Amino acid sequence: MSMKRNGLWVVFAIFAFTAMYFHDGEPLFISHGAYPVGKAIAWIMLICFLSYSIYCSTKENIFKTIKTIYPLHWARQIGIDLYLGIVITMFLIYLNEGSLLIVALWFIPVVLFANLATLLYVAMNYDSIVSQFL
Repeated sequence: MSMKRNGLWVVFAIFAFTAMYFHDGEPLFISHGAYPVGKAIAWIMLICFLSYSIYCSTKENIFKTIKTIYPLHWARQIGIDLYLGIVITMFLIYLNEGSLLIVALWFIPVVLFANLATLLYVAMNYDSIVSQFL
């Protein structure tokens, strides 16, 4: 695959590395919270979804696929559903962090990568998120 085709994955890798490098909260891969197995599940979900997304990108170009399915009503509904989920994710980040600056820093990656960025945030901040609900 060419650099042009891998460009978004390079951007995601840089984003993920940067987010993990500057993360100063709980340990990245170990949970000391009430439900520790959930952190491992979040990381496994991220790795599986990332792997499948990369696999899909080797089979089809996402932009060509979107262009093909966009005229369908369900495609637009799926898009609305996706971006509604992004709004909910940004609200969750704000509730967890209490900082509009942190929300702003996560905004573009969440818009670009949607559930991949969401899963990364949840995996990195699992204990903190769970503690908000206990």
